[in-house]
Amino acid sequence: MNNEEAVAFLRNLLQIDSRNGHEEAVADRIVTELAAHQISATKIPYAPGRSNLFVELDSGRPGKTLMLTGHLDTVAADEHDDWQFPPLAGHIDHDVLYGRGAADMKSGLAAMVATLINLHDARKPTRGKLQFLATVGEEYGAPGSRMLTQKGYVDHVDAMIVGEPTSNQIIFAHNGSIDYSIDATGRSVHSSMPEQGINAIDLLVQFINEEAHAFDDAPISDVLGPVVHAITVINGGDQVNSIPGTAHLEGNIRPIPDFDNDKVIARLQQLVDTINARQEGTLALTVDFSFFPVISDRQSALVKTAQAAFQTVHQAPAQLAVIHGATDASEYTKATHQFPIIVLGPGRWELAHQVNERIELTDFQQMIAVYQRISTDFLN
Repeated sequence: MNNEEAVAFLRNLLQIDSRNGHEEAVADRIVTELAAHQISATKIPYAPGRSNLFVELDSGRPGKTLMLTGHLDTVAADEHDDWQFPPLAGHIDHDVLYGRGAADMKSGLAAMVATLINLHDARKPTRGKLQFLATVGEEYGAPGSRMLTQKGYVDHVDAMIVGEPTSNQIIFAHNGSIDYSIDATGRSVHSSMPEQGINAIDLLVQFINEEAHAFDDAPISDVLGPVVHAITVINGGDQVNSIPGTAHLEGNIRPIPDFDNDKVIARLQQLVDTINARQEGTLALTVDFSFFPVISDRQSALVKTAQAAFQTVHQAPAQLAVIHGATDASEYTKATHQFPIIVLGPGRWELAHQVNERIELTDFQQMIAVYQRISTDFLN
């Protein structure tokens, strides 16, 4: 697959609306492209209209297994937002490709598919196995990678590359992520006699004030820094002359290995229990999603191979870095054995989910070359 063919394939992927819950068409397009090069792909159904993919290039000789992986879904794109070009048009302007998913992360998917095709056509790898997973639902809870991990698809992997956009950096670590909800239940009465009711908003205010300092004593990771936490959604009350009997908030927390998901959730529950014990009315905690933090050894063979490949292709050193977002890698850390994982993909992290999301085609094409060199060198 030459550069022109790879760009045409990427444009085609961008023209498919694969917002969360509608991934099947992108999976089918990848299957078709691989089949044209005599590469078989296995669809792993998750739900109607939603399938993960598994592909393997097996050399037939003993060796290591390298997994390339990315997600099929995107966030939604509103045509009424101020897009310079329609978000599903796959428009190219001055060597820049615009569209929803251009950075996050159809360019990474397309680069991995091109890598599989090019190595297969070159009769590689010559040792070990190169595998590929494409997942549903990463943007909303990562059910695809969770399912694949539970089914054992990564149990024999020696190293993994997640193709999210990384701004020409090699990401060796990222925070976890916990999304949680707090539901407050009070007692609604007329606003002229608030003393006879229990204001559910007041209950949430207590939680908000105490949550602000709930992690002040948490240790700080020397790699990822402190636990980051924020209240991000709040709803309560429906008319101005009634004391609200219910209210709801949502928050997000970015755990670190030094203060992990279990400790964060226990701290939240402790806070809820303390508030509930001192008054009427109740708060209830629900953990909506819980992704683990990921830290890989900077001296691992995968990281060293990736640095050398980047240096060769770009003629410049690769910077090792961390991000505070979360990826499918959090689910893969739950495999039966541990292996190094890096996040490395074309595009800029800060453009993900944005209006005018875009990818420089040179960046995309260079990442194909980087993936090919990592795959060849690591497996050999």
